[in-house]
Amino acid sequence: MGRLFILSAPSGTGKTTVAQKILSELTDIEKVVTYTTRKPRPTERDGVDYVFTSKEDFLKKAEEGFFLEYANVYGNFYGTPKEHVERIISEGKDALLVIDVQGAFRVKEMMPSAVSIFLLPPSLEELKRRIEMRGFRDENLERRLSTAQKEIPCARYFDYIVVNDFLNDAVEKVKAIIISYRVEKNRMLKEAERLRLGKEIVNLLRGGKCYVKET
Repeated sequence: MGRLFILSAPSGTGKTTVAQKILSELTDIEKVVTYTTRKPRPTERDGVDYVFTSKEDFLKKAEEGFFLEYANVYGNFYGTPKEHVERIISEGKDALLVIDVQGAFRVKEMMPSAVSIFLLPPSLEELKRRIEMRGFRDENLERRLSTAQKEIPCARYFDYIVVNDFLNDAVEKVKAIIISYRVEKNRMLKEAERLRLGKEIVNLLRGGKCYVKET
């Protein structure tokens, strides 16, 4: 079984860019493609970046229990498809969920074994610059900055905090977190055959007697 990794941050921090690099540099990890009612941006592809749908269809799916969680963010609905998460994990791959802060809390509550990572901007000034570069100005800019100041304190409740000052450094830190969970004891014991360990090693690992007295 794989594990769910939640990557969250205030709008404009760079979580999408960090996630894209992680997906391109690590194997056996798949992005959870979330649903949204907002319009696609010029570079976004339906079914790859998001599943773009109507508000009516989204709310119908919500009533049917299709989503693990969903929320209204800046006037648009976003939701995490439950079956998509379960399918990735059951295939033995890790799932990467890029999500807003309120959604991250809901997912963590329902899946406590998920690993939550908060991506932190180096400063509010830098966050403002990044938001402006994405084309958000005036009221929308102020709204996003105001929300960010409410979201940043939430980092205390995440499993890990990574500062996205320099992109490559942030990516390496998030990758290190993911890789560390791939070699934890319980996962190694369960996936010994898949890792192509010799039969003798597998037998010793699972049933051999440790010569050091256990405490």
